[in-house]
Amino acid sequence: MKFRDRDAPVTLNGLIFRTYGYDHPRDSCFCDLEYAPETLYTTREPRALRDGLPTKHYKFYFDGGLKFALNQEPPFKLHHAALSRDMVGVREGEISRVVRPDERLAELMKMDGDALQRTCVEIIDLITESSSLKASDFGVFGSLAHSFHNPLFSDVDLVIYGMEELRELRATLTELYKGDSLRNEFDGWTPLDPPAHWNFKHLSKEDYGRHQRCKKIYAVHDAELLGREVKIEFEPVRRWDEITNEYDDTLSIRELGRVEAEGEVISGDEGGFMPSIYPVRLEEIEGNIDPGEIIRVVSYVEEFRLQVETGERIVVRGNLEEVETRNGSFHQIALSYGREYFDQVLKPIDAQ
Repeated sequence: MKFRDRDAPVTLNGLIFRTYGYDHPRDSCFCDLEYAPETLYTTREPRALRDGLPTKHYKFYFDGGLKFALNQEPPFKLHHAALSRDMVGVREGEISRVVRPDERLAELMKMDGDALQRTCVEIIDLITESSSLKASDFGVFGSLAHSFHNPLFSDVDLVIYGMEELRELRATLTELYKGDSLRNEFDGWTPLDPPAHWNFKHLSKEDYGRHQRCKKIYAVHDAELLGREVKIEFEPVRRWDEITNEYDDTLSIRELGRVEAEGEVISGDEGGFMPSIYPVRLEEIEGNIDPGEIIRVVSYVEEFRLQVETGERIVVRGNLEEVETRNGSFHQIALSYGREYFDQVLKPIDAQ
């Protein structure tokens, strides 16, 4: 059984996980716990309820899913050999089915669905009629994929598969933003708008909004069928032929401490995926290491996806890691969840 980012394994007891990235043990996947049925979990968090099915579901926020998954008996966890620690994950034998965004969208395209489902199809039609992209280049995730969405409130969360497809989508959205059908979600955005709390130490909220606007994967559609505006997110995911599962070839990942460095992005082509991978040529660094030994920046932080482009000079602050593989070793700077999360940064130098 293979997994890729945004696939949704559903366990035998109905927990809905979200696959995280592309590097996984055989017939297993590292993932986040995203939703649980009311028979297993409830919360008073007002944003959490998903009531589009007879059985209510609740979404986890912050580290709630991680804690819930690890506190089950037995816990939903896998040992990451290279990192020498346990992480949330599921095995094939614990899974009843896998909801894959591309397959779910193909089903939805054939349905005579409700107003939100028809709006989703309308958005796909709009983009494919304005480009060479096909409906099969897309997928749907989130509550709409699991059919517990609420047409009065839910947004449309889509996947775009492939590096070249992402490039064409962003160019297409740039043109569509000029018309009446779609607008950039971050046009007119100000630091007074969400997110309400901003804690990053080295990236201002103003710069955050500017970068989000330039990413061109967020849109708003005035949906006549819904009688309201609906937000659209396009989540980049690799095509199957673009995936290299590095898990078995990675022998160890050793953390060497926090560093800050400056240099140039060699390629931003993989910056849209999770994790975002940026090959770099670094010239200055804090710490006792030759900056030339660091070959890439790897980011698991949502805010730093599509953050920098090919040829840009950047500043990066994260954890220096030595990665030992079957073919040799190299150094990278990793940005991820954990201690001092808000101390990390990746941005063009002109954004300082």
